[in-house]
Amino acid sequence: MTIQTRRLGRTGEDVTILGYGAMELRGQPHGPAISDDDAGRLLNEVLDSGITLIDTSIDYGRSEELIGRYLGHRRAEFFLASKCGCLLGPPPPGARPPFPHDYSAGNVRAGVEQSLRRLGTDHLDLVQVHMSPSRAQMEADDTIETLASLRDEGKTRFVGMSGILPNLPDQIAMGVFDVFQIPYSLVQREHEDLITAAAQAGAGTLIRGGAARGGTAEDKNWAQGPLGLPPGEGQRRWDSAGLDDLLAGMTRHELVLRFTLSHPDLSSTIVGTSSPEHLRANLAIAAKGPLPANLYEQVKKQLG
Repeated sequence: MTIQTRRLGRTGEDVTILGYGAMELRGQPHGPAISDDDAGRLLNEVLDSGITLIDTSIDYGRSEELIGRYLGHRRAEFFLASKCGCLLGPPPPGARPPFPHDYSAGNVRAGVEQSLRRLGTDHLDLVQVHMSPSRAQMEADDTIETLASLRDEGKTRFVGMSGILPNLPDQIAMGVFDVFQIPYSLVQREHEDLITAAAQAGAGTLIRGGAARGGTAEDKNWAQGPLGLPPGEGQRRWDSAGLDDLLAGMTRHELVLRFTLSHPDLSSTIVGTSSPEHLRANLAIAAKGPLPANLYEQVKKQLG
């Protein structure tokens, strides 16, 4: 099975259109239970399947440590992205994601240094500012200058932003980010044109939520939906567009994921799972590539 690759903007790197998001390896109480050995087998299957992009974060519990332990010896085989601005150490008692963030120079630097230790590497390919702070916030905290220094020191190759409205347009206009990670799917199209704007500015685009957090999958059945949308909104958008009429033998999950992959300015979509079966299903869908052009246009027409 071969997965298509695309250029990650001005980084010049080619990445597979399906990336692996390691949030599901964070463990309980915020993620599914998974043993270390099972996490190790899954991570190695990710690389053995041909995926070349792994995205993680300090906020994802033990995710970085597991990647370092089980994939450290394969570091040259994948593009490694993590995040900064996250608080170090355990979250406050009783806190639930999203956790508070600190974009000060000291915390950003300490976070990157911690990630390097946990991941067992001397460099990250990409450090992304987490949770979309405003330009004013980053300027007050010297966030960008700190990341530029870390890049100059060789501790990261590229600098990115995990951006959302309302701050994303301003972040693109700053011209300092090599990559943007943006939420997007068939039932969450608010950032559709901004993905194009980021690409036109020369940046790579990583999509999160590109499988609508799995809400359309049979085992999820809309039990969860896109982050940032009210409960049930993803299903309401699906039903009101009458998309079941367009499946033509596809599962809902396949239509959603291939719709995301059809965005012409996408570099890669990051899909996370702790299940080898789900990983294989996503790989099989990604191997089919984007939707046929006429179906893609029909889906957009019905969504309005």
